[in-house]
Amino acid sequence: MADLSRRKMLITGGALGAVGALSIASPAQAWTWSPTGSVAGAGAGLDPRWVWDEEADPLVASLLDRGAVPEVNRLLWDWNRNDQPLPAGLPGDLVAFIEKARQLPPWADRAKLETAATFNKSRGLYLNLLNGVGGGMLSTAIPKEARAVYYSKGGADMEDRVAKTSLLGFAVGALNAYRPDGTCIVQSVKTRLVHAAVRHLLQQSPHWGGDIPISQEDMLVTWHTLPTYAMRKMLEWQVPIKPAESAAYLHVWQVTAHMLGIRDEYIPASWDAANAQSDQILPRNMGPTPEGVELTDILLGQLAEQTSPGSISRPLCNALARYLVGDQVADWDGIRREPVWDPLISSAWPKLVKFREGLIPLPLVPSIAWVIDEAVRQYILFFLTKGQETKIEIPTTNRPGT
Repeated sequence: MADLSRRKMLITGGALGAVGALSIASPAQAWTWSPTGSVAGAGAGLDPRWVWDEEADPLVASLLDRGAVPEVNRLLWDWNRNDQPLPAGLPGDLVAFIEKARQLPPWADRAKLETAATFNKSRGLYLNLLNGVGGGMLSTAIPKEARAVYYSKGGADMEDRVAKTSLLGFAVGALNAYRPDGTCIVQSVKTRLVHAAVRHLLQQSPHWGGDIPISQEDMLVTWHTLPTYAMRKMLEWQVPIKPAESAAYLHVWQVTAHMLGIRDEYIPASWDAANAQSDQILPRNMGPTPEGVELTDILLGQLAEQTSPGSISRPLCNALARYLVGDQVADWDGIRREPVWDPLISSAWPKLVKFREGLIPLPLVPSIAWVIDEAVRQYILFFLTKGQETKIEIPTTNRPGT
């Protein structure tokens, strides 16, 4: 962290003062969210801060300890489709885990998953913006997540890290997400294995310290920066959403939470339950860190380059990010205020949404919108990977040099 600028440190210190009481008081708050509000409808009610992944963690720790991960990554490189058999040669304990982990939960509703795909088709612009830019800025304002990203292997190459994260995000939003020819099951299972590896490896880092990373609560916090946050913002923007679409959008993320290893007793069964859970756990898990400020700077630099390669418009990206997440999170993240762009974005975006929604009911518009949104997704992945194929892989080390 020696390369952090003095300016970034001062920004972080100032933000800490503004939220000091919250960050100090929050850890003492008891877990009060009831499992009766979950998709399971019941549960032990254990505080998710002290629950991890009892199936994946010992398995991946064993794979790492016996040096099997490089060969596992090689064999899994071409495992992509939901219906694709596992390649031969994988360790037996890993095969048993994956075959169980790739099964959809019994409560998964295929009709709702298809409705979610249709919803994503016409609302891709908002969802990509909120899950990508908005969710990214929120994640860097979550101290444990920011530090876990920074000190794990992915923190050393954020373009590659974002590209791999995007593989999962785009898979969830794809029209064939959970169909046989989709990739969401594969990307979710691979991500679950990565999380287990990070838990094992980060505890060996001299820069980590503290609790085991990526607890059930940590995963829930990240989950709420995606569907819960996105739905709240779309409602705030007065995007017309039918009840069936709202329920379906929640459902695709409920299924994804399960596939990532979040226990059913923690997965909210309704938007009311999701909002209640989010309101309890986000405040006690958010705040500023030097790592978060640095990661934000890298992410916004990437966004600016994607937006206008050759003529970077960082002030515009700063203003867009601040508009999406609000002043408190933007200040925690060290995002500069932009006197020209800030008021322009906040004034123009609601008008753009209203104009776009006026066009959505017209014939062919949802399909055309999807083609444009898909082109943007592919461009982002191409930019981040420099045109090279990338896959989610299990790490074998922490951030080099730390």
